[in-house]
Amino acid sequence: MPKPAAPSATTPKRSTSFEPDVARAIGTVIRHVREELEFSQDAFALHAGVDRSYYGKLERGERQPTVGLLLRIARALGVSGSELLGQAEVLLAQRPTRRRARAGS
Repeated sequence: MPKPAAPSATTPKRSTSFEPDVARAIGTVIRHVREELEFSQDAFALHAGVDRSYYGKLERGERQPTVGLLLRIARALGVSGSELLGQAEVLLAQRPTRRRARAGS
């Protein structure tokens, strides 16, 4: 059986659905709401049915929640998923935009 060809310089890179700025904004919002409710991170993760380690990564913006997980967290926080996303959008709008350098400049 022949081996698959190694990727060449012309092979397009895979796309990813992970958006670091979005993940950080969502993490900031869920941490803020959790702290307003005076939950420790561990206690809230247990309350929401989320692995403690994974929940910590969500709050730090190291992971991006699925829609289902975002809705479960919102329900446990006593808010709507749209409210969490709306607050994250506000944070994102307040951040300065990064300009990409053009090739050859």
